[in-house]
Amino acid sequence: MSQPRGRPFAPGNKLGRGRPRGSRNKASLAWQEMLGQHGEALLKKCVVMALNGDTTALRLCIERLLPPRKQSPVQFKLPPIATAAELAHAQAKILKVLSHGQLTPAEAESVSNLLENRRQMMEAQAFEARLEALEQRQRERSAPGDS
Repeated sequence: MSQPRGRPFAPGNKLGRGRPRGSRNKASLAWQEMLGQHGEALLKKCVVMALNGDTTALRLCIERLLPPRKQSPVQFKLPPIATAAELAHAQAKILKVLSHGQLTPAEAESVSNLLENRRQMMEAQAFEARLEALEQRQRERSAPGDS
């Protein structure tokens, strides 16, 4: 019990490394082999049960054919966004659509996050343009021949 925790094996000990990465345990291998042998028959049986009205089998088949969507698309009109004022107008539009129940709070938050990303991009573009203008003015001032 005097062995330190965390590194109980000496460096270079090949026996204390555990199971190799990516290897599977015996139970998983046995299930995989059994499904490999009987998988087609089980699938056919499930389809037959679904066709005979078994709702659980039907749900299982449908979920495999059409997995549930994590998010649904949202449709509403937004004005064009090229200035900060238009961005503020778009945010107001989102609040209006949310208050009328056409968007869930989570959907409104997602769209607002997209608008925030747009604002940051517009801000970065404006900063880049201002920096370029300042650098251009600096080059013109320090150009040779301006004595």
